[in-house]
Amino acid sequence: MHAAAVRFDLRLEGTRSLKDKRRVLKPLLEALRRKFNVSATEVDFHDLIGRATIGIGVVSTEAFQISKTTRQIERFIMSYPEVEIIDLEISYLDRL
Repeated sequence: MHAAAVRFDLRLEGTRSLKDKRRVLKPLLEALRRKFNVSATEVDFHDLIGRATIGIGVVSTEAFQISKTTRQIERFIMSYPEVEIIDLEISYLDRL
């Protein structure tokens, strides 16, 4: 079994309140869970309006599938017009 923890630091455009921030993040996180069958949640910058960090857990029987899924997730997040990826960090956990 192979696994990775993926961290995306995001800038959120057009959010003026925490309610606006949640309006952007909630559907994004739900779509990630549904489309890619991953675990996804906000992990940092909870109280900052224009920033968010989301953590995503990816598990597969094949190592190449982890990289493929991570690239697909990155493209998917980039498709959201109000979200800009500032940083991406991947921690691989092989052979669990």
